[in-house]
Amino acid sequence: MSDAVVAAVAQAHRREWAQVLAATAYLTRDLDLAEECAQEAYAQALRTWPQTGVPDRPGAWLTTTARNRAVDAMRRDALLRRTLPLLVSDDAAPGPEDGLLDDDRLRLVFTCCHPTLSRDAQVALTLRLICGLSTAEVARAFLTQEATMAARITRAKKKIAAARIPYRVPTPDQLAERVDAVLEVVHLIFTTGHTAPNGPDLVRRDLVDAAINLARMLHLLMPTDGSTGALLALLLLTDARRDTRVDAAGRLQLLAEQDRSRWDTRQISEGVALVTDALRRRPPTRYAVEAAIAAVHAEAPSWEDTDWSEIVGLYDVLLELWPSPVVALNRAVAVSYRDGPLAGLDLMESLLAEPALAPYSYLSAARADLLRRLARWVEAAAAYAEALALTDNDIEREFLVRRLDEVRSHLMRG
Repeated sequence: MSDAVVAAVAQAHRREWAQVLAATAYLTRDLDLAEECAQEAYAQALRTWPQTGVPDRPGAWLTTTARNRAVDAMRRDALLRRTLPLLVSDDAAPGPEDGLLDDDRLRLVFTCCHPTLSRDAQVALTLRLICGLSTAEVARAFLTQEATMAARITRAKKKIAAARIPYRVPTPDQLAERVDAVLEVVHLIFTTGHTAPNGPDLVRRDLVDAAINLARMLHLLMPTDGSTGALLALLLLTDARRDTRVDAAGRLQLLAEQDRSRWDTRQISEGVALVTDALRRRPPTRYAVEAAIAAVHAEAPSWEDTDWSEIVGLYDVLLELWPSPVVALNRAVAVSYRDGPLAGLDLMESLLAEPALAPYSYLSAARADLLRRLARWVEAAAAYAEALALTDNDIEREFLVRRLDEVRSHLMRG
């Protein structure tokens, strides 16, 4: 088997998995069967493409193959004659699925985010099914154990089947109560792609693009809902820096080091307009405040011109809306740039006992940076080593190794 075929199948998995699975689930009304058939389609591609060549439209080939396998399975098991399908198609009450909104992925997202499921199950199931993440990757996104996540995903699938949850976009009167869960799903998809949990690339562009596309769909569905516009603003403003986050040699570039002339000004303009509108609504949502923080960074002409007082103030508001140890950590970093590294370090010390942050590499990395800025080399070296042990992304690991070497060189000289 050629490397080119293996690479093509891997690329098709990243780009097409959600569409292949969602289109198959629309046929089967059975998530387990749809997932099995989608996986078999990718396995078939590995066997077939070396002889036939990679098709011009890999996604269409995979979808057709998966759906054909599903039809065969349904015939064998008499699923077509069942009176109670596992996923109900409520054709009598169609949702707002015309035109651009008639999207299998969006139907699958709302199915996975049904209110009968817990919030954690909603997010986990969508990451597994829509994004094709492994159970281990989903567990890492949740800061939890892989076995715990596997059990959560299995329970969620069984509950969808038992509850006969309709496979459709909700009707307009149901959208408001359902959208919060979906927004959290889309945001976590984005963050997982923005900094990949592992592998050779810092960014999984497929996940980032999928999240932005889903956010746009949600904003089209609910254009007067400030939360959908705010989330889209946050994703656009954050992603505007994508091309400057690594240098030509593939090394991580921190915000202070990035070439701001290469930031995507179109995305920044669109994001600023969206967040300005979202902030006019009361009360502001979590995503509106996060987008406002991203806008302050995006509009600063240089790192030195960043308004850290405004950013700290926005983090204060965000902590009121969404108390989270990760928000508290980000606020501590902002305080370190406003008031000095020692002030930030004092705030971080109180976070060391947070159980949710125990496997969170960015706490160790942020603390290491403040200790480095304070020239406390022994403690900085220990913190960088701890961050390195918790980090699986190759580009982030290379950055941490360089910083650790820098700190150790100071120790040798001292």
